[in-house]
Amino acid sequence: MTSRSRHVGEWIDRRAADVYDYVSDPAHIPQWASGLGRAVEEVDGEWFLDSDMGRIRVDFAERNDLGVLDHDVTLPTGQTFNNPMRVLVHGDGCEVVFTLRRLPGVSDEEFERDASAVAADLARLKRVLEAAG
Repeated sequence: MTSRSRHVGEWIDRRAADVYDYVSDPAHIPQWASGLGRAVEEVDGEWFLDSDMGRIRVDFAERNDLGVLDHDVTLPTGQTFNNPMRVLVHGDGCEVVFTLRRLPGVSDEEFERDASAVAADLARLKRVLEAAG
């Protein structure tokens, strides 16, 4: 089994700046990435979500003009996973791209299931933002 990554993307018919603003606010995570967490809470400037894995912490990259939405997810065990994510400008719309990294010990089936879950989250993000636009 080799390490690999897969880029999962979704085109969204909204301005990239609008998409970036929405996604970069952790309070919105349950609305578009419910697999990551259902309830969100800010405590002393840190963001926590209740998830199937327990209470997790999410830390987004500093706000920037490049569309970088990289975020670290820290599990209750203390293990942290870095998740590269970008909003790419394309005309009047944009593409949101999440890089899914295959972790050691993850089977082909598990990796495919994770990729499908990411694709479903991005499709939900598209529905939420295009309906609001």
